[in-house]
Amino acid sequence: MLKATTDKTAMLGMISFGHVLTGGVLACFVPVPDVASWPYLAGSTLIHFAYYYLLGRSYRLGDLSQVYPIARGIVPVLVALGAQITVGEALPLATWIGVLIVSAGVMLLSAGSLLARSSPGVVSIAIVTGLFIAAYSVVDGLGVRQAHAALGYIAWLFVLEIFVVLFVIWLRHKQLRQMPRKTLMLGVAGGLVSALAYGLVIYAKEFSPLGVVSALRETSVLFASLIGVVLLGERPWRNRLGAATIVVVGVVVIALT
Repeated sequence: MLKATTDKTAMLGMISFGHVLTGGVLACFVPVPDVASWPYLAGSTLIHFAYYYLLGRSYRLGDLSQVYPIARGIVPVLVALGAQITVGEALPLATWIGVLIVSAGVMLLSAGSLLARSSPGVVSIAIVTGLFIAAYSVVDGLGVRQAHAALGYIAWLFVLEIFVVLFVIWLRHKQLRQMPRKTLMLGVAGGLVSALAYGLVIYAKEFSPLGVVSALRETSVLFASLIGVVLLGERPWRNRLGAATIVVVGVVVIALT
């Protein structure tokens, strides 16, 4: 949605508003997370704020099928390393191999971009975006384990995105008034879907290794690349078949180990 719209900041605000709605409704029915998790909620909120800016910036500079695989491809390895450093969550060698295979497959989706000398800015900002994705992934993984109420942590993480919404309204209030209602509702609907997706990821991190959850999450890149090719008309497409096969092999290795 961010890539396809002309005003990416305004659309991002609507997606975040969908997150806030989801979190607000959920917060009415679930326990409040433990105080020990509140610093993680605050840290994740700040990191997400920077991540949203970088994501929007990335999509202004490059194609969806370029930016998304680069940003996502480095995340599983960084998250697995971060979990090992912060909480000593060491993965078995075979699982590490699976994580590396998934990352390699995801990165291959953007092999052309990585090798092209004409787009160093796209590659650089996509990599920085990936660093912030890894940062909030580790912070949320540690935070949900301190919360003793996974759904409460998820709810309040989304509620705190109200700061993103308020910032976008302040920055783009004129443009938001001019956007068609259908476009606005589409953004909110996208926020509801992405909230469900990331909520499931956080819930899994409560009881599963962070690196494994992150690697399996990045299989979404395959679908994102298909969207870029089929709906947005991005090219080329042949290397995606080989990359998809590699990612599937990595997932199978992780599952077996």
